[in-house]
Amino acid sequence: MPSWRPLLTVGLLLSVSGCSLIGGLRRQAASPAGLGSENRESPALSGDGRLLASLVERAGRTTVILQERRSGTLLPLRHLRSHQPHQSPSLSWNGRYLALVIQQGQRRQAVIEDRATGQLHPLFLPGGLEPQGLSLAPDGQRIALTVSRNGSTQVQVFDLRGLLEADRAPGQKESGGGPESPP
Repeated sequence: MPSWRPLLTVGLLLSVSGCSLIGGLRRQAASPAGLGSENRESPALSGDGRLLASLVERAGRTTVILQERRSGTLLPLRHLRSHQPHQSPSLSWNGRYLALVIQQGQRRQAVIEDRATGQLHPLFLPGGLEPQGLSLAPDGQRIALTVSRNGSTQVQVFDLRGLLEADRAPGQKESGGGPESPP
């Protein structure tokens, strides 16, 4: 029986502040405006690299913060403060859409905030499925959810094309590496 061996092992050392270049990767501080004192988790970067969403503990509740990465400016999130704790943030390409899992009473719910229109889009899942985590496609047209039902978990992908406008990179005509699948 063949033994498993890693093909490549990469060790990264992180500096405490500023930028560093290690193993070809350039590291930048995420919080030039002084947010570094908070413990931050679950980072999500917009496709264009301009916005950073992460989770922080505030008053005993996990909440999402969204900031402009270069300036550190915190950006308002209109509908999410009353639905905590937050979990699993994910951003679209330009950061128009922020998807995450919120607590809605005793259940978790996946939602998407459209920062351009100010709308909150709850995703009502079929058959008693409860979201555990998610990942929004960069163009905002699909979402992958880890869902659970009766102790069993699975990953499902949902089409959002009838709900959200595309949030694509400049000049991008379609997403993915091949032709767009029919609706």
